[in-house]
Amino acid sequence: SGGHYKPPHCFARYKSAILVAYRNQKKYLHHLLYYIHPFLQRQQLSYTIYLIQQVGSGSFNRAKLLNVGVREAMKDEDWDCLVLHDVDLVPENDYNLYICDEYYPKHMASAMDKFQYTLPYKSFFGGVSALTPDHYMKMNGFPNTYWGDGGETDDIAARIHLAGMKIVRTSPDLGRYRVMNYNEEAEVQETWRRPTSRHDTRKTWKADGMNSLQFRLLSRTKHPLYTKITVD
Repeated sequence: SGGHYKPPHCFARYKSAILVAYRNQKKYLHHLLYYIHPFLQRQQLSYTIYLIQQVGSGSFNRAKLLNVGVREAMKDEDWDCLVLHDVDLVPENDYNLYICDEYYPKHMASAMDKFQYTLPYKSFFGGVSALTPDHYMKMNGFPNTYWGDGGETDDIAARIHLAGMKIVRTSPDLGRYRVMNYNEEAEVQETWRRPTSRHDTRKTWKADGMNSLQFRLLSRTKHPLYTKITVD
């Protein structure tokens, strides 16, 4: 219920919140839930899957939705780890543990099939990442001002460094992910261009983030496989 699980026969060493920013991607969601629950249970984690849904037809704001998810998830539990997960990615290797690095933010999707299992560029921090609540607050969370796709992952990578931390990566043999693609019109091998960052992160990161987060919580419901947080 509510996407929450803890191992019945042992005490879980880690408690991880899985946060998924979402808008009307049902096929992806069903696919992800089908794979991710058994995957996390084999790792004997205590976890909850949160779906943070944006209402309305305006531009999608992934980064702000994840800020909302962190704020709401921390009301439920003193989580060890916040795993920020795109809805269209499925992990391929069971040994890719959904737990945080003790010292630094961890980029987990280090080898996606979409990029021929390599990083598209050196500072890439998209897809799936894991941060402790302390890491998240230290960098003031994610920016709230990126509407539409792309750009925010570079801002986030810059924030990590500005906050005096660095990015650690899951090794590519473990951090392998399959990107689901239900878009019939998309070319089989799409060309991917790095989105241009629209902000001077050095100037904005301390003022734009968890400390300036504003939203309206519309509902919070427990579904059989996830907790859904709907916001405006």
